[in-house]
Amino acid sequence: MTLTSNVLVIVLVGVTKSLHSPMYFFLCHLSLSEILFTSNIVPNMLWLILVGGGKVSVTQCLSQFYILCIPTIAQCLLLAAMSFDRYVAICRPLHYATIMTFTHQLQLAASCWLLGFTLTFFVYIFLNKLEFCDLNTINHFYCDFVPLLQLSCSRTMVVVLVIAVETVPVLLSPFILIIVTYILIIRTILKIPSNTGRHKAFSTCSSHLIIVCMYYGTLSSIYIFQPGENSINVRKKPFCPIHTGDSID
Repeated sequence: MTLTSNVLVIVLVGVTKSLHSPMYFFLCHLSLSEILFTSNIVPNMLWLILVGGGKVSVTQCLSQFYILCIPTIAQCLLLAAMSFDRYVAICRPLHYATIMTFTHQLQLAASCWLLGFTLTFFVYIFLNKLEFCDLNTINHFYCDFVPLLQLSCSRTMVVVLVIAVETVPVLLSPFILIIVTYILIIRTILKIPSNTGRHKAFSTCSSHLIIVCMYYGTLSSIYIFQPGENSINVRKKPFCPIHTGDSID
């Protein structure tokens, strides 16, 4: 259902001329990132739940983590790009056509994906240098950052530092940009004299704002508000181990 709905969004935007606007262009990229995220995690996770566990090589585990992080970072940046689009549309309507050209849309989308690939690649390099000893059971549904670090018998301080440094441009900077743009948007909307105009302006931003709250709320609850080794057990029930097999040695 997830794959079908996201593919349907991309197809509808592509074939409907009235939807050929920057907001729907970025929405297609959000759907594309969701397709990549879902196809990477969900099939294997459902299989592990069905059979009660499974085996995966270290290379496959790191590859899954790499593909997991790319759409996660891209979605954060795409949401920021969409907020900038709403800011220009409402606060600078006379300059909207010249600012949000198709070339600029492509550049923004390409930058989001490029940063996703590049930043994740740095983390992948450091994770690939970790050594794994006797423990070979991943206490999670998939190969996430914290479960991988718990299996390593080498020093993980550098990897943790890289993650901490990348968190600022990946999570905080887009979120701050979204907050600032919506403050300016709300100030502009409140200056609109007619109730109809204010309602129309709010309606163009409400869906995007809901998505931002849901997405960043989920990321915060998983990676910020529940840090530590015990947070994994708190967030998931029942326990479903993934064994990395002999290749972990």
